[in-house]
Amino acid sequence: MRLFALLTVLASPVWADGEKPGEFDYYVLSLGWSPTWCALTGDGRRDPQCDAGRGFGFTLHGLWPQYETGWPAYCRTVERDPTRGETAAMADIMGGAGLAFHEWKKHGRCSGLSAPDYYALSRQAYGAVTLPEILQGLSKDIELPASVVEDAFLEVNPTLSREMITVTCEDGRIDEVRLCLDRDLSPRRCGDDVIRDCRLKDAVMEAVR
Repeated sequence: MRLFALLTVLASPVWADGEKPGEFDYYVLSLGWSPTWCALTGDGRRDPQCDAGRGFGFTLHGLWPQYETGWPAYCRTVERDPTRGETAAMADIMGGAGLAFHEWKKHGRCSGLSAPDYYALSRQAYGAVTLPEILQGLSKDIELPASVVEDAFLEVNPTLSREMITVTCEDGRIDEVRLCLDRDLSPRRCGDDVIRDCRLKDAVMEAVR
């Protein structure tokens, strides 16, 4: 019986250990390059986000509560989960309702906010960033140093500095741009575990579909 009980515990979902909603230091605003997600994941799922003509460039991946080192996830909260309508309403900047619900489960519950307030704050954070027009309208596949993507964001967002932004890559492609924000959404220095810039000199950015 004891062995059965232990196996039951190990097979159960893993929740954050001792992490309470609302107890964190800052946010990471993660902006994903939609063509990369489509090439690596979305196409295999035949996700509508990846259909020709959708025009998605940098989309909102999520607004993530962070500690100075590490981050909480899957916190327990008394707040209700979002409705289908609330998640669907985020699809215009997130690409789909499924991601919106996932981000609430993993990160939003740790914010200490209700689901509507978390989505509203996420939309506010996304809307405060100027997306480089030259990249948002990318009409053909290119190869470039990942640092050029960072430079493009810094050029059109003068309140940012290099220690407040990081660019990530996956499978040789530009994957995400991550911005670090105080709880009031003002830019701040990223924690040491977040500052991990992609060093590729020939990272691929596929054209917007």
